[in-house]
Amino acid sequence: MLTVGTEWLIEASGCDAGALRDAGRLREVFARAVAELDLRVVGAPQWHTFPGEGGVTGLVMLTESHLACHTYPEFGVATFNLYCCRERPAWAWGPRLRELIGARDVRVRSLDRYADEARTEITDDEAQARRHASGGEG
Repeated sequence: MLTVGTEWLIEASGCDAGALRDAGRLREVFARAVAELDLRVVGAPQWHTFPGEGGVTGLVMLTESHLACHTYPEFGVATFNLYCCRERPAWAWGPRLRELIGARDVRVRSLDRYADEARTEITDDEAQARRHASGGEG
């Protein structure tokens, strides 16, 4: 099997409810992950703050794929998802989320994504799309 990417699923609990309602604090989490993992943002990040005591949801498209979050201030929980189509080291989710949103506990799971290596022939359009998706020239 050919590894085509890695996906990290993160649950942070015991977080500061105020931080989970603060899109600026969550933007800082994204900014640190992007900078420290040398990721490349495509387009404008999307953020939505829910009214009242609601949380925040955010999405950043990357040449590598995406980074997303959703917060639940009423439960002190934040969830994050990072998918990278190129190999990356694991990010220090625990220390960063403790620092930036006051997380008490952080659970990180990762899964490798695979493709069947039996299919080795690809069309020129597929090859160009892959180069473009990985940040190479089209």
